[in-house]
This record gives sequence, structure tokens and C-alpha cells, in this order.
Amino acid sequence: MTAPLPNPLIAADPLMLYGETFASRLLLGTSRYPSPQVLENAVKQSNPGMITVSLRRQGTSTTEAHSGFWDLLKKMAVPVLPNTAGCHSPKEVIATAQMAREVFETNWIKLELIGDDYTLQPDTLRLVSTAETLIKDGFKVLPYCTEDLILCQRLVDVGCQAVMPWAAPIGTGQGPLNPYALKLLRDRLKVPLLVDAGLGLPSHACSVMEWGFDGVLLNTAVALADDPIAMAKAFAMAVDAGRMAFLSGAMKAQQSAQASTPLVGTPFWHQS
Repeated sequence: MTAPLPNPLIAADPLMLYGETFASRLLLGTSRYPSPQVLENAVKQSNPGMITVSLRRQGTSTTEAHSGFWDLLKKMAVPVLPNTAGCHSPKEVIATAQMAREVFETNWIKLELIGDDYTLQPDTLRLVSTAETLIKDGFKVLPYCTEDLILCQRLVDVGCQAVMPWAAPIGTGQGPLNPYALKLLRDRLKVPLLVDAGLGLPSHACSVMEWGFDGVLLNTAVALADDPIAMAKAFAMAVDAGRMAFLSGAMKAQQSAQASTPLVGTPFWHQS
């Protein structure tokens, strides 16, 4: 399977986070794939800007790790975004982030602080203070959060230079459940916004990119597809298409039909 051709849009309009540029506006998770080979091929086809890895879920002593998972990450040569998935307290988050920094030799961290085991909704009451602590410790924090405007603004206020609201609960694939709130976020916040969690179809990714979001983070929608490799490529194409549509400036919706062909020069019997 051939690699995708470079998209000139990406070169002219790169994703920038914390002053760094990335090759794609798609971020891809690394869990739940049928095999390491499928994961590797999905990454090759989609060329994500970053790949996310959970230190707590992978573990440095698991069978998967010993079978070459860490070597695979190095082989793919894509920037790694460690995350704090599975953490339920600020103490767990901070310890996990510090371990991830040592293991992956990076200050990047996707902050996940889970408040509810059923919906995996973030702990919104303690998320801001935890983000602030990590930022003061030198981390480049990408916080996973809900679409609540006040929460997202507070995350920006404490130093988060990007925010990652969900579209729907993790792994549900339902797509954006609250378009109004997401569009409001895009209108009010000036930092990069990446939709993280809940997207199930490439059309979902395309939609949020058309609204002006700066990127998307995916895992389950690709990993659990019948053909994860093809689905990864489809999402990459959808993200690029949505971004290009946003930059192109869409026409305004009209309440009544508007003729697409001018009347001048057409036969009179075609005119009304």
C-alpha cells in the first residue's frame, strides 16, 4: 500500500502548538489495534502529527512492551504524546506525567483526569488546578476536557496554550453531541482547539474542522474499524478537507432558492 501524497495545505498551514509545528492536524491513539503491524500501517497511511501513548495502560513491563511496542514507537518516528489515561486523582496524574517524561524524554503530556468511570468524563472540578501544577513543572499540557466554555477559559487562564474538548464520551463514536457549545468555544477562545474523543466517522472530523477547530485526536474510531488502515487514511483526508473548507470560506446559508445560473443570455422560455 502506497503512502499518501503530501498535502500542500499542510505545508502552507501547519498545526502549531506551544510554538512547535506538526506535520498533520490529526493526532492518533495507539491502543486497541488488532496487531502492532496494523497500527504501524495505519500510522503510515494517516501520517499523524503526534501519536498518543498511555504509560499506565501500556506499562513498561507488560507483554506488549516486551514484544517490541516501544521499539515500534521509535520505528514509526512520529512525535509521541504521552497521556495520563486511567488517572483518577491529581496525585496520580502528576506521578504518571513525571514518569512519562522520563520514559519518553518529552515535556508533552495529554492531561486526563477522570471523574466518572461510566462516561469517562473529566473531573472538571480539579482539572484546572492539576493543569496549572503540570505547567509550573515545565510540561506542555494538552488537557482533555468537556465542551464547557468556563472550564476551557480557566484552562487557558492558567497557561494551557491549547485545549482539547470532547465531542462525545470516549469511545462512543457518536460525533459532536453539542455543536452549539463547540462552535461557541471556537468563537470565544483564541488558542488552538482540538476535538478529543467521541468522533466515529470521517464526516464528524470534517465537520468540526469546517467549524474552525485546529485538529482532532482519534483512537477507537480507527482501531476498531473493520479496516483500520483504510479508516486512518479516510480520517486524515477528512481532516484536511475540513481545514481547507474552513480556510476557503463557505457560502452563507440562504432561506430561499438562489439560481446558480444567471438569466442573461438564456432563452425566454427558461425565464420566469
